[in-house]
Amino acid sequence: MQISNFELFPISVPYLHDERSSRVHRGGVTAIAIRLSTDDGHVGWGEACVGADAASILAAAESARPFLIGRSPWQSEAIARDFFGTGLWDHRAMTGNFAFAGIDMALWDLCGKSCGEPIYRMLGGSLRDEVDYFCYLSQGSVEHLRRECQEGVKRGHTCFYLKVGIDAEAETEMLSTVRAAIGPDRKLRIDANQAWTVPVATQLLNQWHQAFSIDFVEAPVPVFPLANMRDLRQRVDVSFCANEGLWTTADAYRVIRSRCADILCFSGYWVGTLRRFHTLCQVAHLEGLAVCKHTHGELGIAAAAAQHVLLAIPNACDGAQQTAAMMADDILQTPLPIASTARWGRIDGPGLGIEVSEEKIATYAELYRQQGQFLPYQSDPPQ
Repeated sequence: MQISNFELFPISVPYLHDERSSRVHRGGVTAIAIRLSTDDGHVGWGEACVGADAASILAAAESARPFLIGRSPWQSEAIARDFFGTGLWDHRAMTGNFAFAGIDMALWDLCGKSCGEPIYRMLGGSLRDEVDYFCYLSQGSVEHLRRECQEGVKRGHTCFYLKVGIDAEAETEMLSTVRAAIGPDRKLRIDANQAWTVPVATQLLNQWHQAFSIDFVEAPVPVFPLANMRDLRQRVDVSFCANEGLWTTADAYRVIRSRCADILCFSGYWVGTLRRFHTLCQVAHLEGLAVCKHTHGELGIAAAAAQHVLLAIPNACDGAQQTAAMMADDILQTPLPIASTARWGRIDGPGLGIEVSEEKIATYAELYRQQGQFLPYQSDPPQ
């Protein structure tokens, strides 16, 4: 089995409502769908995250062509070595990781389909029956938040997540509304996206944890230097989650060994391959840390790839991140379970275990051609 064709499809899929945090304000997800075909008729799908600039990720992914054509998908580690080493993408690691992560998914999909096994079994088998996902709340009015919480409770969510770091006074009212709506037993998590200084974080976290029982805070202050997080941990009684700063394999390992956080929030995008992500999760487990799967805003292909890893690692915590419930549509033939429920079980189909809709790929590729990328700093969807 050799790779005979490599195709890239930049696509834009809208959200049902804008996503807003201290770092982004966007109206949908732009990604690059990747299709690898082999000489014996197999097709593998992947999804590259575009980050700030779709064009640069598209160019980086295209540059992998000479390392793919004529190779066996079972040589995925050698292909990754050649892409990052010979292709010099280790000089631009984040761009290379975002691009190659999608290619790597397609390679895993091909291997699973060729042997008839789902990816989680190729990673050693499942360690849980299902994965729990969070309810991603959007900043808004009290009434809007209350409705979102009520809908989340109906869907069975036990973890609720709110972006903060924009307006502390307004966020205090939002947190009060959320805690009242979800009750005392469900988990309330916040993410500041590194917006605070250590003194501001100290004041707000002590105040909010006492009033609203915060389960954990994600990225309260800049992670580098690591002393920021370590200093803050001595001042507050809240669990910490690291997100920014897990940019590469080396960065992730550095943060893991520092123990500046209790939970790591990252994904295969950040480190370039599912194998690296799986390995770093195991290393985190040895250090006594949990892993919460991160989402950049993803479609069904990338969500499925991450689900396989979460099934196979020992330290996946509840409340994994997802944007499926926010999407106006997806590129799969069947909606993901987490588009309407809080949990997702084992995936039984071979490879990624999903069916991509080529009709939807074409529809949202055309939307990308007409409107471009959903930029992270745009207040409205592209017109």
